[in-house]
Amino acid sequence: MARIEFAQGVVEESIPDVRMTRSRDGSNGTATFRFESTKILDSGNTQEVTGMYLIDEEGELVTREVKCKFVNGEPTAIEAIYVIKNPEEWDRFMRFMERYAQENGLGFTKS
Repeated sequence: MARIEFAQGVVEESIPDVRMTRSRDGSNGTATFRFESTKILDSGNTQEVTGMYLIDEEGELVTREVKCKFVNGEPTAIEAIYVIKNPEEWDRFMRFMERYAQENGLGFTKS
């Protein structure tokens, strides 16, 4: 089961908008996740956010680059950036995304 967590053990149920970039030579890239309405924000406990954990049967991918967006002092969205440093990490990330997309009915559009 592929899942995303912001606090370990708390599965995020909302589906993010994910935008990916990759260098021309394929050596590195980024994936930007944007969550509009999240379980962790709805609970009002943003202090529990310790990172973004992408978990599947192969293991765990982690990023600490997580930001909360506020409007009028209220948390409204979470944005996380996962940095991919080499082709092997890209392949591993794509395997996770394929599993996550399949489980959540997501599609992929190349631009």
